[in-house]
Amino acid sequence: MKQTTNFTFLIVDDHSIVRQGVSLLIKELFLNAKIHQAGNFKDTLKILRETKVDLLILDINFPDGNSLNILAEIKNIQSDIKILIFSGYDEDIYALRYINAGASGYLNKGSSEDEMKQAIKSMMISGKYITQNIKDRILDSYISKKPINPLEQLSNREVEVARLLIKGYGNMEIAELLQVKKSTVSTFKNRIFEKLGITNLADLIDFFQLYS
Repeated sequence: MKQTTNFTFLIVDDHSIVRQGVSLLIKELFLNAKIHQAGNFKDTLKILRETKVDLLILDINFPDGNSLNILAEIKNIQSDIKILIFSGYDEDIYALRYINAGASGYLNKGSSEDEMKQAIKSMMISGKYITQNIKDRILDSYISKKPINPLEQLSNREVEVARLLIKGYGNMEIAELLQVKKSTVSTFKNRIFEKLGITNLADLIDFFQLYS
């Protein structure tokens, strides 16, 4: 049965078809839902400054950046907003990073329609949502006192640099993209290799194929 509460949603994804699909699911759950959409960070922040939003459904990667970097800004605009990350990226690597950064939930785009509905309902009722898989990983990590996935040792910035290296970007290109010094990129690269116990790019690619 549809709920009649007047909730306001903001769906942020750079693919229109994803925004439309999520909108349809929300309309099935909430009769009087007000739904806003945005395809980039600029429009997202504009809407948040003008409209009180109950739930923000947010992808990870956009042409104008990575959403991990704007979570703090979103929270500064609306401190009590609920944020559900909805991404194709592996939750084993990214879920806890985003939750620690201020998101309230994480759902993979490969999830079923029922899982998506459950996640949205859970976010509106309890203010949070994580899968049983992530709950188990949190418990395992807490008990063992170490990350199960080696990539969890990497900082958010190190993951960003690693992904650009894997895509074939050179140190200078990465420095320009991230607006840092070339020497800083070299430092990140050295840290990544040291933490993972590897010596070359081929090994880095293998690590990400295996664990992400």
